[in-house]
Amino acid sequence: MKNTNVLISGASIGGPALAYWLNRYGFSVTVVERAPSLRKGGQAIDFKGDTHRTVLERMGIWDEIHKRQTGGKDQTIIDADERPLATIPGEFTGGDVEIRRGDLSELLYEITSDECEYIFGDSITSVVDTPDGVDVTFVNGEPRRFDLVVGADGIHSNTRRLAFGPESDYVKFLGHYYALADLGIDSDAVMYNEPGRMAALGGPKSPAFFVFASDKSDANRMDVKEQKEFLRAAYQGGAWRIGELMERIPEAEEFYMDAIARVHMDEYARGRVALLGDAAYGNTLGGFGTGLAMVGAYVLAGELMLADGDHETAFSQYQEKFRGYAKIAKQGTAGSFLAPGSRLKMLMRNWTFKANFLLGLMMKMTDKFATDIELEDYPSQWRG
Repeated sequence: MKNTNVLISGASIGGPALAYWLNRYGFSVTVVERAPSLRKGGQAIDFKGDTHRTVLERMGIWDEIHKRQTGGKDQTIIDADERPLATIPGEFTGGDVEIRRGDLSELLYEITSDECEYIFGDSITSVVDTPDGVDVTFVNGEPRRFDLVVGADGIHSNTRRLAFGPESDYVKFLGHYYALADLGIDSDAVMYNEPGRMAALGGPKSPAFFVFASDKSDANRMDVKEQKEFLRAAYQGGAWRIGELMERIPEAEEFYMDAIARVHMDEYARGRVALLGDAAYGNTLGGFGTGLAMVGAYVLAGELMLADGDHETAFSQYQEKFRGYAKIAKQGTAGSFLAPGSRLKMLMRNWTFKANFLLGLMMKMTDKFATDIELEDYPSQWRG
């Protein structure tokens, strides 16, 4: 087999999942991650339907995910006086099984770190695609040559920028920002809305969650202190417990904020460089990102194995087989759903959770999207 030396950028979900499958098929894998260590915590992510389960079972981690699951629970939409307005069922937000992003990342690292090389605290600075390989330079490490490079480094993918072009060519801002903050508040799972902004609490292990409408800004390039002030300004004058939550924001040790955006790409590969997960087909908070990354890793690695390392054939097949499944990432925006722009839109959103037939229709649609691919049963080829 040729092209067996692969560099993956990104050690969150898609990168380690791809590392698992490539190592299983006999590839030599290096994973580089900008962060100094695995990112812990984060929002809950979920898996739903037979497609997700099949991939996770073939990886041998379905049972372990259940052991680490958060146990998706109902969330109550409340008014400023904490009177219930509607209930979002746990099976709607939590799928068949729900797990914290950081817990899944840790699990994937555990099953790959003995066989794959991980480099933390470093990042790619250039990729030069040649007929015989990819010459890669790093911020800290020495230059190296790899046969193939895969960017699994999120919606703001550095790999995509270097190999395909600027982010502005591929990522569309959708009018909202979101933030996660560990505020140390023990609360029932509740969500409160005012026009254009949402605040949610979900229990002692869950970060506070905020979504708010905003014009596009340079918030992504702010430091954490500036981001916190940006968030506080967006929630100024809010009712319910907004004032209390905003007072806690400056001291939050775990804090993350980003724009809600969507990736638009016609191709997921160019030359010897391919993209996976949010880097190729991201839609922030769209509800399918983790499943797309895990199934995409399975398909990409399987096609490389079937093609005996021929990247042109494998990348072409990956795009052909996956483009239809990834189309869900091009639809909808979580921002307007979680933070409706008017009280009428808030009422209409809440009503969908009271009308059983509408909720049932939404559940069926998500199940259909989650299973809308025919999985290849790639033969197991263990290194040995």
